[in-house]
Amino acid sequence: MRFDATGKVTLDHIYTQPDPRAYFSVLRPLGYRVPQLAKPYFAKFIEEYAETRRVAVPQVLDIGCSYGINAALLKYDATMDELYARYGGEEGRGADEGGTREALLARDRELSRSRRPARDIRFVGLDTSASALSYALEAGFLDDAVNADLERNEPTPVQRAQFAGTDLVISTGCLGYVTERTLTRVVRAQGGHRPWMAHFVLRMFPFDPVEHALAGLGYRTTRVDAVFKQRRFASPEEQALVLEKMSAAGVDARGLETEGWMYAELYLSRPAAEHTSGPHDANREQL
Repeated sequence: MRFDATGKVTLDHIYTQPDPRAYFSVLRPLGYRVPQLAKPYFAKFIEEYAETRRVAVPQVLDIGCSYGINAALLKYDATMDELYARYGGEEGRGADEGGTREALLARDRELSRSRRPARDIRFVGLDTSASALSYALEAGFLDDAVNADLERNEPTPVQRAQFAGTDLVISTGCLGYVTERTLTRVVRAQGGHRPWMAHFVLRMFPFDPVEHALAGLGYRTTRVDAVFKQRRFASPEEQALVLEKMSAAGVDARGLETEGWMYAELYLSRPAAEHTSGPHDANREQL
């Protein structure tokens, strides 16, 4: 088992396969669930944005979208349990008999055709994995895809055009690897337009640099007063490495990560003029 510089087990291979079966097969035993927990928060945030800005079809940019999981959950009311069965259980294994990737795609296209979303949403995915993006697009989960590494590169003119008109920016776990550099480049591609943002961030990663950079762009950020299970630790060694990193950063893991799960927090960022205070204090907000 290999670990990256953060102490987390390296799972890069599951994001670069031609279809999502490895992704769900590897993450299922770990209880990966944050997209399901994020779903009602994202849905409410999107609805609030649509009402505030009077936008009929909000455009959502999902950073680190992989195979379009958030899009499938929000556009077609899928669940993580359904997707685990679809790709990581008997249904996914049975696809080998029918042409592997093409059989899965045919079934996914039927899902996207047969389920009318509760709200029309246009989903754009941003990821460094061309194969994951290709699958999400062909399946009908994403409406557009941007294959780019904005940590290293400025967006091209074509990519800037794809980002233009973004209403909301979301993520479920990529921040910590993706930094304020990517978010700043996305915002600057909007001209004077400022999308709202909702990011689920593992507690092991500090959000302060992102919050500071967004403040410089006119945003105010609040944290939802809750924690969210992301997944179980893959091994005692991974847990020990992450706990060591958290301790060095001054993050108290007692009662949370010490019990065997990785936890995320939700940060909401809006332009300061549109910010609404939460019921607790200036640093916390509940939807």
